[in-house]
Amino acid sequence: MKKAIALFVLIFTVSFSAQAQDKMMKDTMTKKITLEQTKGEFTQKQLTVNAGTYVFEIDNNNVGTKVGFVLVKKGQDVSNPANHIKTAYVTAAVENNTTGHSNPTTLEKGEYVFFCPLNKTATDNTLVVQ
Repeated sequence: MKKAIALFVLIFTVSFSAQAQDKMMKDTMTKKITLEQTKGEFTQKQLTVNAGTYVFEIDNNNVGTKVGFVLVKKGQDVSNPANHIKTAYVTAAVENNTTGHSNPTTLEKGEYVFFCPLNKTATDNTLVVQ
């Protein structure tokens, strides 16, 4: 019985350690892009980043309403949700004077446009991925 318990503890510890190491490796590989929205606009109109995996952090700076985030490959119809990069959506609409975030989103080289459909920002804000 003691051997069975010890074996279980050893397996659980190794499994837990492997999961923690995997999460730590993913966290260090995921970078953050912080964007601020004010009434009717993003304060950053153009950004350039390297290809990789990012979480978008969206600050609602006194917009007065909830805000969101939409990312689309440049040249695609931004009004068609099928073209939206769904992982880049904020996980919940961002309340006034708070910060929200997306899920991790892998960005390949190219150009993207971003906007907020709730705050009615321009759809020509550009993200260039090198």
